Amino acid sequence: MAQIRIPTPLRPFANGQAAVAVQGETVGAALNDLTGQYPDLRPHLFDGPQLRSFVNIYLNQEDVRYLQGAETPLQAADTLLIIPSIAGGAV
Repeated sequence: MAQIRIPTPLRPFANGQAAVAVQGETVGAALNDLTGQYPDLRPHLFDGPQLRSFVNIYLNQEDVRYLQGAETPLQAADTLLIIPSIAGGAV
């Protein structure tokens, strides 16, 4: 099974888990499995059916936006990383 690493700010919505084993043949299916296991994560990752624009998903350190997006195939040994964008500015 593939694994999704959960960033620290989102861990309270995944029962404190740092990583979760997921099933699915694609990135989208794995994310659906994750939010099926932890429904409280869904509003933090998705806006309706679409992944929120500030949520970046990496497959083995490659941004899936530059692969096949949600349709990117997964292997059992793959690791997905959820990286929320952080905005800031000068004071």
